[in-house]
Amino acid sequence: MDPDALKNSWALVAKAGDEVPLFFYSHLFLSHPEVREMFPVSMAAQRDKLVGALGAVVSNATQLDQVVPFLQQLGRDHRRFGAVAEHYSAVGASLLATLQHFLGAAWTQELAADWAEAYGLVSTVMVQAAEESAEDEAPAWWSGEVLGVDRRTMDVTVVQIHPEQPLDYRPGQSVAMEIPYRPRRWRYYSPANAPRPDGSIELHIGLVPGGQVSGPAVRSLKRGDAVRIGAPVGESLKLPEDPGRTVVMIAGGTGLAPFRAMLEQLDRQSSTHQVPRVHLFHGARMPWNLYEHKQLSNLTQRPWFSYTPVVSDDTSYPGQRGLVGAVAAAQGSWAGHTAMVCGSPAMVRHTVAELTAAGLPATDIHTESLGITTSAGSQQ
Repeated sequence: MDPDALKNSWALVAKAGDEVPLFFYSHLFLSHPEVREMFPVSMAAQRDKLVGALGAVVSNATQLDQVVPFLQQLGRDHRRFGAVAEHYSAVGASLLATLQHFLGAAWTQELAADWAEAYGLVSTVMVQAAEESAEDEAPAWWSGEVLGVDRRTMDVTVVQIHPEQPLDYRPGQSVAMEIPYRPRRWRYYSPANAPRPDGSIELHIGLVPGGQVSGPAVRSLKRGDAVRIGAPVGESLKLPEDPGRTVVMIAGGTGLAPFRAMLEQLDRQSSTHQVPRVHLFHGARMPWNLYEHKQLSNLTQRPWFSYTPVVSDDTSYPGQRGLVGAVAAAQGSWAGHTAMVCGSPAMVRHTVAELTAAGLPATDIHTESLGITTSAGSQQ
């Protein structure tokens, strides 16, 4: 495979913008109508999610060793759609047809062979992981029941869910959820609690303007509703193995959820083990959006934890004001610390830039973005 040819050709195709997913899905659904039911009725929110991810991953297949764990998790997670090997072949054929259409004369025999080989490697990793998961009798999804709904603020709802079967996850991971009001529209959320004896999980769902799932999830979910939950995914957000290494957590909005789960885990461990010192910055636009302020303030009684709420849009707020990433970076030197960042893509990009400018190496910064299909927190 020629890695430069893969990347350069995908960059050329991506310039066509929305025409790329339009052609891809049209080709896929016309050639394999049986896969249409795996996608939402309305494709407006789907846009280029699948083809964009495929292009980005497959064009970097020469670095497959760096993304194998991610692809394996993705393969296991896609069992919830009923995806089997034949479906991967259908998607691959439509991807190649899309590339051929937009590259025209640049679609040479050699380039076609490179893309076919690259897609074959990526899909094989995903299919094998899914098959191994099925052999281990792990469910494709977990049926769950909503135990309680707490409309914490006008745009944040905290939902308690009980999966019918035990859900084995690590704080910092995410699970996809399908609600009855939006069938086949799965969205990722990060459990905001460490694993509980009763198996229940807590999800923080933020209202996204124009979001096709977040609106019904925030406004309509009620006790007794049946939901479906996908397999846990994500390896980016995890506590350092060295308990002597201080951790700075920087959250925007409901990006707080994975950090809440980690803090709960640390609080349990602190009575018997050494735990790292943690400084949490939680950013919100207005004071009432600091929806866990009381709980986090109470936790500051622990000697290992400190907390700074940050408000960006209320000039009368008496505490720290500004963008949470800038406030955190200005607090002092974070050299030798581990930073974890979770929030919207824009918030994550800004925070990483602020931290690196303040001298923290990028290798010490771990991130998740809300709205990314492998991300923590909520999407639209």
